[in-house]
Amino acid sequence: MPLSNLFLKQQKNKLIIFGGMQAVKSAGILLETAVLESVPLNRNVQVDFYLPTWVEDPSSLSLLLINDGQDLQALGLLPILDDLYAGGHISPVLCAGIHTCAERKMEYGVATVADYQGWGAKASEYTEFVITELIPYILDKYKVSGFAGKAFAGFSLGALSALDIVWNHPDEFTGAGLFSGSFWWRIKDQTDPAYNDDTDRIMHRQIQEGEYRPGLKFFFECGEEDEVEDRNGNGIIDSIDDTQDLITELVKKGYDLQKDIRYLEIPDGRHEVATWARAMPEFLKWGWGK
Repeated sequence: MPLSNLFLKQQKNKLIIFGGMQAVKSAGILLETAVLESVPLNRNVQVDFYLPTWVEDPSSLSLLLINDGQDLQALGLLPILDDLYAGGHISPVLCAGIHTCAERKMEYGVATVADYQGWGAKASEYTEFVITELIPYILDKYKVSGFAGKAFAGFSLGALSALDIVWNHPDEFTGAGLFSGSFWWRIKDQTDPAYNDDTDRIMHRQIQEGEYRPGLKFFFECGEEDEVEDRNGNGIIDSIDDTQDLITELVKKGYDLQKDIRYLEIPDGRHEVATWARAMPEFLKWGWGK
């Protein structure tokens, strides 16, 4: 039966509060809201689902989790999806926008180590929520044993979080969409005389020390006006340097620069929702294009 006819239900140990149909576009996208009571995070987590309702078999859907789901309305995800579906540009994907909270800097980060300021201290709990609570909940909600593929996207610090979770769970995910990623995340303050780009950037070091994960693909976006900082004085802003250095580490691990990685640099792009909205269609076509 069409997905719009599936009934929602309460799960054991979770308080599930559902909002009904909020918006339907011409291509048939249903926006639904659920609130999960997370045990590891000790808070309620709102998740917005962007559901293509014409799909008969939910297992044929791909799943895209997106950090900072509270920003997706301002980003215009619903009309973006509607336009792409109407034009026949992408295959169906269920998008799940995960809302953050006041502890965003604690929940987003790298699960194995906090940064030098102590940020990211709850990243392992956030990872646990995604893997042990959210994904099982979505599978149960849509009555499937799996999806055609699963990816995770995020913006800024949410991009760092998404990449960390994808990299460490290649059995769950096939790709990551990373917009203006906070890949400067480091174990030492850059003003520390002992600071070293090669060893002190946390995500870069994790890739360096990790193994090649077959099947993973990565989409990176940077704006040339993301910031103004240029710590090494090479004339390139840090966000671009950090992203390109991370791509270099992935290539060293065996990922193909043409087949596995897409890098989009926007000349007038800034560290803001409006820029990420411009990049989102390119990401969706890259990941699910027909």
